[in-house]
Amino acid sequence: MPLTSEDPSAIMSQFDQVSVVKKANVYFDGKCISHTVVFADGTKKSVGVIFPSILTFNTGAPEIMELNAGVCRVKLKGENDWKTYKGGEKFSVPANSSFDIETVELLDYVCHFG
Repeated sequence: MPLTSEDPSAIMSQFDQVSVVKKANVYFDGKCISHTVVFADGTKKSVGVIFPSILTFNTGAPEIMELNAGVCRVKLKGENDWKTYKGGEKFSVPANSSFDIETVELLDYVCHFG
């Protein structure tokens, strides 16, 4: 089943019939690099990697982080405990929030917005 904006948590191996913004999104001095993917209906996702590091991301819109490969620990804003996620898993972050992420190996991800 193709991934659509109606089902942002579906896991698939590729996105068909999309546009890719050529300019890379480079954050935290190159520790996180992604590209924006734009779907025919105008929805956007980012596809990228996070190199080993501890980073804090802020969210505007709600996000679902789908992990393709790698392992990370995540602590959502307002929570005390870190949770571990690995390739094939996902986690959600509310709008207007933040999360801390620790990676000890390359993390390959897709971020679904909205």
